[in-house]
Amino acid sequence: MATGKINVSVENIFPLIKKFLYSDHEIFLRELISNATDATLKLKHLASIGEAKVEYGNPMIEVKVDKDNKRIHILDQGIGMTEEEVKKYINEVAFSGAEEFLDKYKDAGKDAGIIGHFGLGFYSAFMVAEKVEIITKSHKEEPAVHWSCDGSPEFSIEPSDKTERGTEIILHIAEDSMEFLEEARIRELLTKYNKFMPIPIKFGTKTETLPKPEGAKEDDPAPTKEVDDIINNPNPAWTKQPADLEEADYKSFYRELYPMQFEEPLFHIHLNVDYPFNLTGILYFPKLTNDLSIQKDKIQLYQNQVFVTDNVEGIVPEFLTMLKGVIDSPDIPLNVSRSYLQADGAVKKISSYITRKVADKLTSLFKNNREDFEQKWNDIKVVIEYGMLSEDKFFDKADKFALYPSVDGNFYTFEELEAKIKDNQTDKDDKLVVLYASNKEAQHSYIEAAKKKGYEILLLDSPIVSHLMQKLETSKENLSFVRVDADHVDNLIKKEDTAISKLSDEEKDRLKADLEKVVSDKGYTIQMEAMESSASPFIITEPEFMRRMKEMQQTGGGGMFGMGNMPDMYNLIVNTNHELVSEILNTKTAKKRERLINQSLDLARLSKGLLKGEELTNFIARSYDMIK
Repeated sequence: MATGKINVSVENIFPLIKKFLYSDHEIFLRELISNATDATLKLKHLASIGEAKVEYGNPMIEVKVDKDNKRIHILDQGIGMTEEEVKKYINEVAFSGAEEFLDKYKDAGKDAGIIGHFGLGFYSAFMVAEKVEIITKSHKEEPAVHWSCDGSPEFSIEPSDKTERGTEIILHIAEDSMEFLEEARIRELLTKYNKFMPIPIKFGTKTETLPKPEGAKEDDPAPTKEVDDIINNPNPAWTKQPADLEEADYKSFYRELYPMQFEEPLFHIHLNVDYPFNLTGILYFPKLTNDLSIQKDKIQLYQNQVFVTDNVEGIVPEFLTMLKGVIDSPDIPLNVSRSYLQADGAVKKISSYITRKVADKLTSLFKNNREDFEQKWNDIKVVIEYGMLSEDKFFDKADKFALYPSVDGNFYTFEELEAKIKDNQTDKDDKLVVLYASNKEAQHSYIEAAKKKGYEILLLDSPIVSHLMQKLETSKENLSFVRVDADHVDNLIKKEDTAISKLSDEEKDRLKADLEKVVSDKGYTIQMEAMESSASPFIITEPEFMRRMKEMQQTGGGGMFGMGNMPDMYNLIVNTNHELVSEILNTKTAKKRERLINQSLDLARLSKGLLKGEELTNFIARSYDMIK
C-alpha cells in the first residue's frame, strides 16, 4: 500500500471547499454522476474508433444508499482508471483545480452568484463525506486500484480485487450531511439534476406488473417482477431531430418536464443550431396570466443533458423568460459569476438567435393559420407586447403579426387597422387617432357613443399596454392612441366643425360658478362644451396623458417620476346645448338647483363606475325621493 500527500499549498483545502460551497452541498451528486457519464461516453468513443478493445454493451450508472453503514455508492461501467491515471487525475488535476477555483472566487463570496460549479467535479464529494474511496479498473489490461482519502491532504493507494471494468465511488457520509442517506432525498436530487442524462441511471428496483398468462382466472393476481428502476430518460425530445417528432411527442415531453402542470401548452418552438454555437432545446408558450411576476423561471438550462439552473436571465431575452421548456448548450460559460455571463459574446448571440426563432415561429403560425392564432392571441399577447417593448429587432418582426382586437371581437394587424380607420379617424392635424377601451363593461357608455360616430374601438387590456402605445406613437408617424373615456366623443378626434353654444358666455360663467360651488370638494375640472343636444348633459372623462403616465409608472418604468401615487384626475364636461343644463341654469331656487346638479353629476359618475359606498347609497335614496 502506498500513501502520499496531495500536492496543494492550501494545507486544509477541504474545510474551505465545504465552507465555500455550503449553500449548494447537494450538487456533489450531480458532479459525481456527470463524471460517471463522461467516463462512460469516453469509453463509447474509444470503442467506436477501435482504441478500447472492449465490448461497449449497454452500460448504466448505479446509485446505492447504504443507510446502516452511512455510505453512498456510485458505480459506472465506463473507461476506468489505471494507478497512474488515479495519481494524475485525482491527486494532481482535481486538487490543483480546486485550489485555483477557490483562489479565484473566495473573495467574491456568496454574492458572486456562481452558476453551475462545473469543473468542481470529483472533490465536491468532500462537501458531504468525511472519507471518500475510489475503486476503479481500467479498460486497459492493468490491475484495479483502490484509492482512499479522509479529507486531509493524505491519501492511500493500493491494489484492488475489482474484476469488472469501471469505477465505484464510496462516500462515507459526514455527520452534518445525514440527509443524503434518505432514499427520498437522493431520488429528489437525481430527478432534479439527472432526469435527462444520456446514460441510464439505476436507483434501486421497482415492481412491474406483467400481462396475465392465457387461461388465467379473473381473480388470479397478475404476475409481477422486480426490474431496475431507471430514473432518467436518456433520450429526451430536445436531443432528437424535429422531423422525428410528432405533435404528441412534444406534448408528452411537456408533461415530463412539468408533471404538475395540467394545462396543455399552446404551441412549441424547437431550437436546433450547431453554428456559430451549439444549442438545442424546446420552448413552449404556456397560457399566460396577466400577473407577470409569477411566470418567471420556468425554462430549464442544461449543459449536455445535465441540469444547471432555471435562472436563464441573460441567456434568454427577458420577455421570453415567461415561456417554459429546455435549452441545452455546451457553449454557455457556467463556472463564472452572472455579470460575466451576460457580457459573454456567445451568450449575446444565443439570446438574439432565440429571439429570431420565436419571431419566425410566430410569423409562420400567423400566416399558416390566422384563425387559430387569433384564438390564442389573448393567451400570448403579454409576451409579444413585452418583446415589442424591449427588443427592437423583435418589434420590427412582430409589427407584421401583432394583433389589435376590437371591442366587437375583430382582429387587425396594425396595417389593416390603419387602412380601415384612416378615412374616419384622422383629425384636423392629419393625425391617425386610434380609439381603445380597457374594459368593455366599465366603459360601455363611452364605447357606444363612439360607435354611433362610426368609430372603430380596440380592446386593449393587458397590463403593459400603456407602455406599448407610447412605443408605437414614437416609432410610427402621426399616430395617437386615445381611450374612449379620455374626452367627450366630439373631442376624441378633433375635426374642424365645432357646434354653436345655445348659452351666452355670461350664462356659461354663471353656470360654471353654480357648478363649482356644488362639486368643489370632488376634485373635477369643469369644462363647458357645445355639443349635440342628444349627447349626455354631464360626462366625466379622464385625460389620456396623465392617466397613461400614471399607469406606466405603476407597471414599472416610463411615466413621469412620482406619478404612480398621484390621485386620478377627472374632467367634468358639461354639454351647454342640453335642455337639462338650461333647466339647471334657469332654476329659481338654489336648493332645487343643487339637487339637479348632484343628481346629474352622480349619474355621470355612475356611468364611469365612480359612484361607490356612502355616495351611492345617498344617490339611490335621493332618486327614490325624486320619483315619489
